[in-house]
Amino acid sequence: MRSMCLKSLRVAVFSLFLLFFFIRVHAQNAPENNNHNVRHDDKINPAKIILEHVSDAHEFHFFTFNEMECTIPLPVLLYSPEKGFSSFMSSKFHHGEDAYNGYRLLEDKFMEEHKLDEVKDVKGQPLYDAGTIYAVDAQGMPDLRIKVYDFSLTKNVIQLFIALIVLVWIMIRIAKLYQKGQGSKTAPSGFQNAVEPVITFVRDEVGKPNLGKKYEKYMPYLLTIFFFILINNLMGLIPGTANVSGNIAFTAMLGIISFLVILFNSNRHFWKHIFNPPVPGFAKPILTPVELLGIFTKPFALIIRLFANMLSGHIIILSFICLIFIFGSMNTALGWGTSPVFVLLAVFIYLIEILVAFIQAFIFTNLTAVFIGQAFETGHEHADSHGHDQAVYV
Repeated sequence: MRSMCLKSLRVAVFSLFLLFFFIRVHAQNAPENNNHNVRHDDKINPAKIILEHVSDAHEFHFFTFNEMECTIPLPVLLYSPEKGFSSFMSSKFHHGEDAYNGYRLLEDKFMEEHKLDEVKDVKGQPLYDAGTIYAVDAQGMPDLRIKVYDFSLTKNVIQLFIALIVLVWIMIRIAKLYQKGQGSKTAPSGFQNAVEPVITFVRDEVGKPNLGKKYEKYMPYLLTIFFFILINNLMGLIPGTANVSGNIAFTAMLGIISFLVILFNSNRHFWKHIFNPPVPGFAKPILTPVELLGIFTKPFALIIRLFANMLSGHIIILSFICLIFIFGSMNTALGWGTSPVFVLLAVFIYLIEILVAFIQAFIFTNLTAVFIGQAFETGHEHADSHGHDQAVYV
């Protein structure tokens, strides 16, 4: 509870900071009669702001103050058949303003100035993407003729490594305590006391009900994906960090791994049920493609559910923060008057997101266990010693 309050306080402080900063910038950009360099067409683009915050990047960006960017640059690793291998820090690009070593990181400002956002291919699709690194010509313009392979350590990748380190550190630390007898011979204490009920919950509410007597075989995998998803969900709620769980590549990889685990644990009965479903003969040609498609829709549902839920929460929070800017640009008093409401709404959604972080980790783990159980379940039922029907696992 104390941790939740501290995180809520962080969001409130961060939101108030954005409000004060906006009013300051708005006053500095007020039009003057003798200043012809001031732009009068500056407008807030909520969609652009939100997409920039939830998308991947080559740096961790925390805030901007008086044109000073508070960021942590990340390593850029590039390979081009024409240029060879290049490595440097993303700060060399100066937030997309400069080219370095024959490459440029395209930013929206540069694309708008050179009208690159209006360049389309024959199918009407944009040729240039903001946030992508391109090789440049002598004039510093992107050269599409030079192929560039980007292996950079973006903020999503760095945060994945951090989450992995945290996961391994937690599990090794707790395992050493059990080896010493704490938690087995004596009562658990400290952080071990907080993690043990979670492990017990996953075992009793996910593993045993869905996997039967074979639950111990799959507990390492189920606990790994549960804690890995949970850690990434919670880390993504820290302002300035990456929303890894809201990246489709992350959830897709988890879904593919679960898909492979499901297939490798299937048996003959599972495939017989797919290609020869227990229905009348005339319905088999209709149901067989549906059952076969179901093999792929199950992991797909895992992928989309986690991705959509974690991304939508961040978008809602950022939308409330953007509303402060929008109302402030309309009228300063209106911005001040409505900002407490939007800050409270953002804090409320933030608290909901903490709960969602646990729920989504549980749902992904539980459905994975359900699908694995369906893969090796015989489907035959027989009476136990008390006359009740029970499923037989092989």
